[in-house]
Amino acid sequence: GGGAPPGGGGEVPPPGSPASGNWAGLDRNRRGATEARAFSGPGGRLTPREFGNAATSLTANPDATTVNIEDPGETPKHQPGSPRGSGREEDDELLGNDDSDKTELLAGQKKSSPFWTFEYYQTFFDVDTYQVFDRIKGSLLPIPGKNFVRLYIRSNPDLYGPFWICATLVFAIAISGNLSNFLIHLGEKTYHYVPEFRKVSIAATIIYAYAWLVPLALWGFLMWRNSKVMNIVSYSFLEIVCVYGYSLFIYIPTAILWIIPQKAVRWILVMIALGISGSLLAMTFWPAVREDNRRVALATIVTIVLLHMLLSVGCLAYFFDAPEMDHLPTTTATPNQTVAAAKSS
Repeated sequence: GGGAPPGGGGEVPPPGSPASGNWAGLDRNRRGATEARAFSGPGGRLTPREFGNAATSLTANPDATTVNIEDPGETPKHQPGSPRGSGREEDDELLGNDDSDKTELLAGQKKSSPFWTFEYYQTFFDVDTYQVFDRIKGSLLPIPGKNFVRLYIRSNPDLYGPFWICATLVFAIAISGNLSNFLIHLGEKTYHYVPEFRKVSIAATIIYAYAWLVPLALWGFLMWRNSKVMNIVSYSFLEIVCVYGYSLFIYIPTAILWIIPQKAVRWILVMIALGISGSLLAMTFWPAVREDNRRVALATIVTIVLLHMLLSVGCLAYFFDAPEMDHLPTTTATPNQTVAAAKSS
């Protein structure tokens, strides 16, 4: 004889009656079931219990990794980072501090073969034509403030370019020296041209000794100074060989133009080539020594440029400025004078 059961469409029992408590409990259960059905649909949505477990786990482990599902229309906001000093950032970019560890790790992975195997040395020639031409272009156009190792070499140091540049320079100097000597004495009746093949071996000894021994000495010096001054950034031996090898490319067209039998033209050409290649070496190795003692840094750069000048001037003087060209008038005139004197007597 009481009120109608809940959900049966009857009247709600008045508050305070025994039936009103049963009505409230059934109403809460019905709302909970409706919410559970909404969260546990076929789309794989989480149930309220799973939400509770996730919240409990996040509270217990605040360092846990969470995934934030953002609205596609929202633009991600960048967290403000700590500003870096502009000077130090330029130094890191110039010297390559950020990539040095990665480069050494990758180099170790690439050169894992034993050094007596062919595979070990094959990695040094793993370079394509585009990279070689790009490095040659960079050596011909050194830009102040841009480090040649950082821009071109550090990602993949190679020996392919330096080896063939040195080989081409050897033949260019030897052949051009022979042609220059031939053109100087062209038209003389007493002159008989004999090719000087020994110039090839001499040029090869000079060029390859310079391209390997000087980088080896410089690498050892930088390693020694790096142990004295901890903030000095040193280059690897392979990177130094690359820099010296590509810096010699400018002398290939210069040696060809040295065929012109004019001393003034030759010295102008050698000064242009020395200015381009010398500036490349100075701008490349100055960042590696500028944190050292000022006198040591300047002496290092001056020594590098002087050795480079000695190579270029020495090649010009030995292979192209023949000593006998200044004595040609006296040597050719003496036999004629002797024959004329014999006929007159």
